[in-house]
Amino acid sequence: MTLSILFRQMFAVAALALGVLGSGQATAQSSLSPRPAIWVVRDADSTIYLFGTIHFMRPDTDWRTDETAAALVASQTLVLEVANPDDQAAVIPLIQQYGRSPERPLSTLLSAEEFRSFDIAARRLGGSGAQMDTLRPWLAGVMLSAAIPARGGFDPASGVDLVLRAEANRLRLRVTGLETPADQVRMLSGFPEAGQLAFLRNTLETFDQAPTELGLLADAWTRGDVEAIARVTLEPMRARSPAVYAAVIIERNHRWADQISRMLNGSGTTFVAVGALHLAGDDSVQNILPVRWPFVALSLRGQPRQSSLARP
Repeated sequence: MTLSILFRQMFAVAALALGVLGSGQATAQSSLSPRPAIWVVRDADSTIYLFGTIHFMRPDTDWRTDETAAALVASQTLVLEVANPDDQAAVIPLIQQYGRSPERPLSTLLSAEEFRSFDIAARRLGGSGAQMDTLRPWLAGVMLSAAIPARGGFDPASGVDLVLRAEANRLRLRVTGLETPADQVRMLSGFPEAGQLAFLRNTLETFDQAPTELGLLADAWTRGDVEAIARVTLEPMRARSPAVYAAVIIERNHRWADQISRMLNGSGTTFVAVGALHLAGDDSVQNILPVRWPFVALSLRGQPRQSSLARP
């Protein structure tokens, strides 16, 4: 797995592992055609479409709808969490700077039994505990988490943000990001070591059941069931890891709402696509945005028309 793929999906999977996996929540699959949620907000001279994404998807899932296609075609700019998640040159120096601690190897931070479990999981990635021993706990946990989607039949190359980016390039839209890989890495690496170890231990404990939990999230997203997304992901995360929830969800949502407010103070039509966890629950971007700019749902559950959005 390349580092660019790892960073592309790290928040969708790592957020679950930080407090959600093993929550025991169940969501029935829907027989309706896919209809992921999309919202719109307008003022006199600007329009913002807001769309939740998943950074992994089963290759045979066609989530495209007419609402999404029309919104993208009408836009001049696509805004993602990170403008180019495949920028390998930007990621490698960050790993070297923030992701390794040879002076505090994992074998000295974990118990002997925990390190044996870590070695077993690492071997499923084609490595070993010894090879990953110098990683900081946050990065070790992210690397294990990033291997989970494939075990559930998901493909990061089919991630929704990548499909949108490819379509935006075809339409010659401007593509920008709300944050950079450095912003994301600094956030994860900034957690105290005890919190990073708790994340790694929880990832190890839930490694085998994680694909089922990811399936629940993907099914809820495909149906546009925002309440289920919050129930499966955000509520257990907030209860189990309030500090992580504040840093990964609330603080970022406030920063993004500020940026969207500035977009609305400008002009033109913009398609904003961020992880679906940020558009669900009480602390969603929509709820944080000033009330003079209420988002209106274009689709939330229900039977959609199929889309002409091109495949990359």
